[in-house]
Amino acid sequence: MRSLPKDIVTGLAFIAGVIGFINGEFIISSALFAVTTYTSNIHINRKKHQH
Repeated sequence: MRSLPKDIVTGLAFIAGVIGFINGEFIISSALFAVTTYTSNIHINRKKHQH
């Protein structure tokens, strides 16, 4: 996936996690936060190793 669509999906998942946390859906929001952290770290690590 290219960078912009991946960033958009990550941002939407993060926003959904925040909304879920506000609504009291702690398990779902925790899973969404984990997914956004995982995807953003993969993106950062791939940039470092693509010299």
